Amino acid sequence: MRLIILVFFFHLRITTPVHDALALWIISVVCEIWLALSWLVDQIPKWFPITRETYLERLSIRFEREGEPNLLSPVDIFVTTADPLKEPPIITANTVLSVLSVDYPVVKVSCYVSDDSASMLLFDTLLETAEFARIWVPFCNKYNIEPRAPEFYFSQKLDYLKDKVHPTFVKDRRAMKREYEEFKVKINVLVAKAQKKPEEGWVMQDGNPWPGNNIDDHPGMIQVCLGSAGALDIEGKELPRLVYVSREKRPGYQHHSKAGASNALVRVSAVLSNAPFALNLDCDQYINNSKVLREAMCFLMDPQIGKKFCYVQFPRRFDGIDCNDRYANHNTVFFDINMKCLDGIQGPMYVGTGCVFNRQALYGREPPSDKRPKMKSCSWPSCCSCCSGDSQSSSDDDETDQELEDFDEDEEEELPFMSLKSLEKRFGQSPVFISSALIEDGGLPKGTDAQLLIKEAIHVISCDYEEKTEWGREIGWLYGSVTEDLLTGFNMHCRGWKSVYCMPKKAAFKGSAPINLSDRLHQVLKWASGSTEIFFSGYCPLWYGYGGKLKWLQRLAYTNSVVYPFTSIPLLIYCAIPAVCLLTGKFIIPTLSNLASIWLMALFISIILTCVLELRWSGVSIQDWWRNEQFWVIGGVSAHFFAVFQGLLKVGGVHTNFNVRAKSANDTAFGQLYLFKWTTLLIPPTSLVILNMVGIVAGISDAINNGYDSWGPFFGKLFFSLWVIVHLYPFLKGLMGRQNRTPTIVVLWSILLAIIFSMIWVRIDIFLPKQTGPALKQCGIRC
Repeated sequence: MRLIILVFFFHLRITTPVHDALALWIISVVCEIWLALSWLVDQIPKWFPITRETYLERLSIRFEREGEPNLLSPVDIFVTTADPLKEPPIITANTVLSVLSVDYPVVKVSCYVSDDSASMLLFDTLLETAEFARIWVPFCNKYNIEPRAPEFYFSQKLDYLKDKVHPTFVKDRRAMKREYEEFKVKINVLVAKAQKKPEEGWVMQDGNPWPGNNIDDHPGMIQVCLGSAGALDIEGKELPRLVYVSREKRPGYQHHSKAGASNALVRVSAVLSNAPFALNLDCDQYINNSKVLREAMCFLMDPQIGKKFCYVQFPRRFDGIDCNDRYANHNTVFFDINMKCLDGIQGPMYVGTGCVFNRQALYGREPPSDKRPKMKSCSWPSCCSCCSGDSQSSSDDDETDQELEDFDEDEEEELPFMSLKSLEKRFGQSPVFISSALIEDGGLPKGTDAQLLIKEAIHVISCDYEEKTEWGREIGWLYGSVTEDLLTGFNMHCRGWKSVYCMPKKAAFKGSAPINLSDRLHQVLKWASGSTEIFFSGYCPLWYGYGGKLKWLQRLAYTNSVVYPFTSIPLLIYCAIPAVCLLTGKFIIPTLSNLASIWLMALFISIILTCVLELRWSGVSIQDWWRNEQFWVIGGVSAHFFAVFQGLLKVGGVHTNFNVRAKSANDTAFGQLYLFKWTTLLIPPTSLVILNMVGIVAGISDAINNGYDSWGPFFGKLFFSLWVIVHLYPFLKGLMGRQNRTPTIVVLWSILLAIIFSMIWVRIDIFLPKQTGPALKQCGIRC
């Protein structure tokens, strides 16, 4: 309905030009059409939303039978870090502790931490974390603690005694909190020590120099912190494997930032544990739901369709955001609407963290054929998988008590014969890695020697290992954009893989988000710049992957994800038009007829109804939707606009770098919310605010001087201008800085106000006559 109304509205706009403001009218119509097409491209992929459900008890019944070996698949977990001085070690330690205490069979969990700065600080932090895990993990398992990141567990403002019946819980919790505080002090000592680097470089406890003293020139380093002999907790039970990894770096070699580090972890894990599935996490993204791996296995181990899924993506959730979510950090519209809708097509996009991958999809393999496995029997309803379902299908059939039986899966077709030379060209020159890559269900080849594996693991993270291979082009995380996540997921979908969006009731992961304006805009700039890089690359969804297995609605969604920064151009112009109209006395809409008024009113009603219906089925609140709309305008006229030019610069050979955002470990509540940091990204929206304010004052003075007849057109222009200012309101609050002090920006505002009043004075012209008297020739010398 809204689309039909839009067609009639644009027919009306095009057929009724404004002759006394033709240039403004043409510009406004072009902007309106551009923005309408942008809305349409965003709306079409929302046709098939679904909500999935998981049944963890069924997973246990099938794969964790009493008295039989546990059949759950092993999982390798990747935690990537870039700079421990900007990413506080205590936050990384909490992420690692939440991984080590996850509710999953211990022998099937391996955690690999990538240190891309070769920092001795992070190395020592992991050693301390491994020691603390010996008491933390059994505590979590004994009392079923949630979340299992101690910093966030102990800071919860809720009744921690609820549902706790064990008589020793209070005593043990008090003792554990004291142990954690002592652990934090140890980490703080390491951080303080790291602030003053010795001139001769760091020295390890054995007296040898730290190999990573030169960040850009050091050998590869691997340390097994947990998982070797004697890695037991205080109760004598085994702990998950924990491995420190720092890939080799040498001058003259491209390292590809996070994507390169993630690919190094893929190879190291393949050599040391080779789990069939891999979860990747940012260092500040801790596990909030300890059953998250089981949630993912409900899809990836589904006997009917599990092998077709390349990954299971979880939504991103955040801690430490103000209740008003001023800068739309939660991004609820994207995670609770857009991603659900993509799940009904070919699957959600990969968002860079909180994602469980099928390792074979990372290796660039095609998904298996559509042949379904033959089942002997299944007591569950035939219309619903044993592990997962969605809200679009349901069954009222009664479940029987018949015992589930195993079924025989048809073996997949074997890999096409490839010579060793071809495999080395694809995967690199590591026989151990190649042999592990060819094992579809994971696991290591029999008879492997532990010392040989460590040596081979060092080899696969060497700086020249990826040369003349398909790593970063067809295998693993793809290179060529700062948003390697978008590129990697797109490439998998082009091969025909499907992905799954899993939204458990208890958030799977939580992390930190930038809460001050400048950091938030720089984050949006990075994402938008990555999209423009993809747009100007050979992987652009507009032309890449045709002839493959990418569905056209999925292609449209990916196209929208790379072209959205270009919408900033018409948006920026359209936000400036109200002020121009007020200052010039012109308007982009002619005097409205009754029919035109009806179509305009119908357009506004259709917009409201569309939003209401979308919010009702998605469960997104009006406040979240409105914050998203506001920040779409703020980001559009600042970060997105700059991203377009950065993309053009990169095409011209000028490269820009993005620094790691400093994350807060122990700030006061919302301490950075009002922190003002000047950046050039603030210039366009600041200019728009000033321009519209000046326009409003000038318009009021003009309406007063011209009498009653001018108030009607003025209110139309005023509404238009206020629409812009209301959308930029969160930006204004962020610009004004902290509330309890007078920021230096006030001086700038004072100067601007003086200029505004000067312009108003000139605009009013109170000392100039409004009427011209008769000429001398008309009344003579005695006039």
